[in-house]
Amino acid sequence: MTESASSSGPTTAVEEIIGCFKSSLITGKNWYLALLEAVKNWPVSEEHFDGKDYHYIIHDEALDLLQIAERLLTAAGELVPEDEKISFLFRNKTPLQLNKEEVRELMGEQCLGQHLNFFYGIVVEEAIIQAVEEAVRKEEQGLNMRNETAIIDEAYNRVYEASQRTLLRKFRNDMVYGTSRKMTLKQLKEFSYWRFKYRLKHCDKARIASDTKKALSWLQHNSDKPSESP
Repeated sequence: MTESASSSGPTTAVEEIIGCFKSSLITGKNWYLALLEAVKNWPVSEEHFDGKDYHYIIHDEALDLLQIAERLLTAAGELVPEDEKISFLFRNKTPLQLNKEEVRELMGEQCLGQHLNFFYGIVVEEAIIQAVEEAVRKEEQGLNMRNETAIIDEAYNRVYEASQRTLLRKFRNDMVYGTSRKMTLKQLKEFSYWRFKYRLKHCDKARIASDTKKALSWLQHNSDKPSESP
């Protein structure tokens, strides 16, 4: 992927990919297969289009497949059934079941690796915190419940041995962000991926594996996201 689509070159390249995607649909190719092929050749890391900011790559390493899918499926219009769009974008339900080798062939090695970075570095990392927060709440049933901030900090301390506030300060310093308490969706994803790398650097390997396993199990039981990347 290249720079943001702020010049005519990248913008034209995006339009060409979308045109090829729509042409594939018109000729009868399954939209999910055509989408993965389009992802392989996606030319920009971010884009401003129709009043919305799209951030396709986080930390130059993690590919947000659903952001590209939203852009493509919106452009496809009625060429893709609306119920299948909704199932994929909001429930991560695909119309076809593909194994990893088939996905690798369609997306390419680099994009698949970046997609896995996003899944484990952002989706799973968020699930780890949510699973631990859930455990803290269960432990406190029947006791004097602490406020939400205290519960979140307890979860962060168990996972990272540091409070959320401490990690946010380190994250903002590393990213050279200001001290505003408001964060964009992109920054929230960046913070998740930053925590993932922080955990890999500072936590015991056995604990890392255990936390990841618990998070995958939590995802299976609490959402429609699969326990593995496509």
